[in-house]
Amino acid sequence: MSTSKIADSITTTCTVPEGEPVPVIKGSHVYLVDGSGYIFRAFHALPPLTRPSDGLPVGAVHGFCQMLWKLLADSKASEAPTHIAVVFDHSAKTFRNDIYADYKANRPPPPEELIPQFPLIRTAVQAFNVACIEQEGYEADDLIATFGRQALDAGADVTIISSDKDLMQLVRPGLVMIDGMKNKRIGPDEVREKFGVPPDKVVDVQALAGDSVDNVPGVPGIGVKTAAELINTFGDLDALLERAGEIKQPKRRERLTEFADQARVSRDLVRLDANVPVNVKLEALGVRDPEAGSLLGFLQEMEFNTLTRRIAEKLGAEPPPALKVSVGVTVAKVKTVTVVDDTSRAASSPGGAGTPGASVAHGNLLATEPAIDRTKYETVTTTEQLSDWITRAYETGHFAFDTETTGLDAMQVDLVGLSIATEPGAACYVPLGHVAAGGGLDFGGESDLVQMPIREALDLLKPLLEDPSILKIGQNLKYDCLVMQRYGIRLNSFDDTMLISYALDGGRGGHGMDELAMRHLGHSCVPFSKVIETAPGGKKATKTFAAVPIDKATEYAAEDAEVTLRLWHKLKPRLVAERMTSVYETLERPLVRIITDMECSGIKVDRTILSRLSGTFQQRIAALEAEVHELAGDTFNLGSPRQLGVLLFDKLKLPGGKKTKNGQWETRASLLDDLANNEDLPEDARRLVLTMLEWRQLSKLRSTYTDALPNYIHPESGRIHTSYAMASTTTGRLASSDPNLQNIPIRTKEGREIRTAFISSEGAKLISADYSQIELRVLAHIADIAQLKQAFADGLDIHAMTASEMFGVPVEGMPGEVRRRAKAINFGIIYGISAFGLANQLGISREEAGQYIKTYFERFPGIRDYMDQTKKFAHENGYVTTIFGRHVHYPEINTRNPSMRGFLERAAINAPIQGSAADIIRRAMVRMPAALENANLRSARMLLQVHDELIFEVADADVDRTIETVRSVMEGAAEPAVRLSVPIHVDAKAADNWEAAH
Repeated sequence: MSTSKIADSITTTCTVPEGEPVPVIKGSHVYLVDGSGYIFRAFHALPPLTRPSDGLPVGAVHGFCQMLWKLLADSKASEAPTHIAVVFDHSAKTFRNDIYADYKANRPPPPEELIPQFPLIRTAVQAFNVACIEQEGYEADDLIATFGRQALDAGADVTIISSDKDLMQLVRPGLVMIDGMKNKRIGPDEVREKFGVPPDKVVDVQALAGDSVDNVPGVPGIGVKTAAELINTFGDLDALLERAGEIKQPKRRERLTEFADQARVSRDLVRLDANVPVNVKLEALGVRDPEAGSLLGFLQEMEFNTLTRRIAEKLGAEPPPALKVSVGVTVAKVKTVTVVDDTSRAASSPGGAGTPGASVAHGNLLATEPAIDRTKYETVTTTEQLSDWITRAYETGHFAFDTETTGLDAMQVDLVGLSIATEPGAACYVPLGHVAAGGGLDFGGESDLVQMPIREALDLLKPLLEDPSILKIGQNLKYDCLVMQRYGIRLNSFDDTMLISYALDGGRGGHGMDELAMRHLGHSCVPFSKVIETAPGGKKATKTFAAVPIDKATEYAAEDAEVTLRLWHKLKPRLVAERMTSVYETLERPLVRIITDMECSGIKVDRTILSRLSGTFQQRIAALEAEVHELAGDTFNLGSPRQLGVLLFDKLKLPGGKKTKNGQWETRASLLDDLANNEDLPEDARRLVLTMLEWRQLSKLRSTYTDALPNYIHPESGRIHTSYAMASTTTGRLASSDPNLQNIPIRTKEGREIRTAFISSEGAKLISADYSQIELRVLAHIADIAQLKQAFADGLDIHAMTASEMFGVPVEGMPGEVRRRAKAINFGIIYGISAFGLANQLGISREEAGQYIKTYFERFPGIRDYMDQTKKFAHENGYVTTIFGRHVHYPEINTRNPSMRGFLERAAINAPIQGSAADIIRRAMVRMPAALENANLRSARMLLQVHDELIFEVADADVDRTIETVRSVMEGAAEPAVRLSVPIHVDAKAADNWEAAH
């Protein structure tokens, strides 16, 4: 089970030990443990630790258990508590956010390795038989303040186990703090040493000094030392603010006057609430001895073998044997999973047993042993056999799964069979739809074999495939999800080895299964081209997997499942070891379900509009062709590269011609563009070239879109269901195919007309929500360009502002040509444009273009700094990162080939910008379904993603609320992981067709 799934499935609630209440009276001693402080101290003070059998991060859990056990043991030997509780922060917002919306807004999210440990630590507290307390709407400090006040009122003594400075305001006679890590007592003298004031004045000092960690504003320019001096002089905050005019220092006086209200708000934020209406009575916190069975069972499950033995000895109990299996905790039950037969190899791995390195080493072992043997695969043809494999899957808690179909279009193929692998060396194939060449059943020459009825098999498999407690492992699982969804099965809880590889090794190579198998396992899979040859019939192109003999199908399909499982063992532990878990869990895995639903939904297309456009284009194409022939003074085939080369360079003698090795003129796609931008080209030749370009563009639009798109309309849905590739680009951008809807040109009138054919259903509208200049905004943030950030903050026309900065032209009344040049430079810089490229784009000399770029860097020096630093980092590390931690690798960037090195350097400069923008829209897409559901917008469906744009379909009545919700999600998508220093803006509009909505 993936780390996040384990965290999701352990749903503990804070509890108190069973037993009779213990009255709190004079002489009682109440211990209140700051649980959050313990967690973060344990996490940061100790080296990383993972559970050896499955790679689950448990370092903080282990450290927490050690600290809590030491506290319990030490306190028994000295000042034994009569009552004890571990108090945690609740994850929801508190009343302080109502006072100040940005309270704790700057806090980064917890480390990815720590997130799955939070629920385990709460379980640990219960295992120690200690009260575990948290309450919605309040922080742990408020609960501690309330229980402390109640105990003091009852005459008891209180000890707070924490070093948190915010709790020091509570210190008074009868209440002390202990720093558990340093075993240091914190009383009034220690508080005065830290704050310069007694405990009852700490709140006033904090109100003045503020707190950058919790985003408490305070008074700018006043630190703790100055605040203490002021409070000691004036007595308290109210007196200080009333008499601020008496302060001699001008700046200090002005700031206290100007920010008086801010200081009062800050006081409300830092002052702890000692009157929380707590849900648990103080008497319920009575100390109870741990129950040996529960405590040792939990420690055994965590595989803390040494700590288990130590505590068992102290409890006088027999320690349970060290587990030789990984225990996967699920919602419903505890399952035994992968057997661990060789702990010595893990123990000798980098970092020692239990470390991420050990998990990687153990994963390598599972991935490679035993050797793959195709002869051992089982063909499943009976209910009994399939039930047995389903049982095995439940017992292991995870299995690899793959489908075989009649084609590649997941929306129209038929299911032929499916394969399952539960452990290396154990895999099967379930044939469901094989047919003979003549239309009858074909069982590979073994007539005693029969196939299961497809519905009977799927009814058996459905509970397993939909069970959220069982992990399904696939390779490019989006395809299998789509296929199974069409058969009424919605896969829950899954990992995708293709996406794990993509998160780990983006840019290092492809992520297809055959390539991964060779790269990581040294194994060559049976090629599909070879297995399809075993099917009887004529041309290979017309054959489908349904005609492949079942014995050959079993070898091929079961191998796919087993290789996928082995790759999972190999790759999954690396996520933790290489700190890529967050990238995979937040940007990759959750997107599978989102993309699956989008592809299923599709978008409606009007055939009539496409047909009309096709006819119009054809008429214009014919007219352009005639014009070209007239201008050339000859008739020739415009679509023939050979004839085009002869005309341009033999007959017309135009410059720039180059011949290929076979003696023909080179006619690359950009040839006509280069000629059109050649300043020395005669005017009549330029007109000819421009007419050819228009002919070529219209011909491509007609063949690629108006003629081709109707062939992609689904016969049943009447909609186009494009397919998104999730791991095909190095930067995280999605790619669209069959058909590619991301390349419809929008800069030409004809290209925009094609978008008018994409329409909404009756009674609904299409909504286009588009990030405005997202990559420029990301650049301004990453490179910290003050002028750009200020322009975005002020809502200025960024291209006009750039032109004004570069050319000294006022924004008001700026000529359109000047702004256009600045726009070309703005976007060109992102992609590492050269003077040659800019010259071609703007139709100016290379010298002038070079001067533009030089001026740009002089006006915005931070961009040059960013480029230089990024190149340096890429050369030293072989990769660059996005703001969300995605690594984009460039393993060849130190090549001696200057042309290739320059290309890779430009790509490395662009990748953090384009990749961060791609990650932002991925985060928005992942959050969108829940946001629409929470807003009760059930009619809204996300249909398409086109670079920085999302397309939705929604009922007319829900348009306005949908736009509001979509814009909110998209503009806040980067947070809380990253708070951009520039505002994100989304343009959103609704209409009956895509073009009108854009």
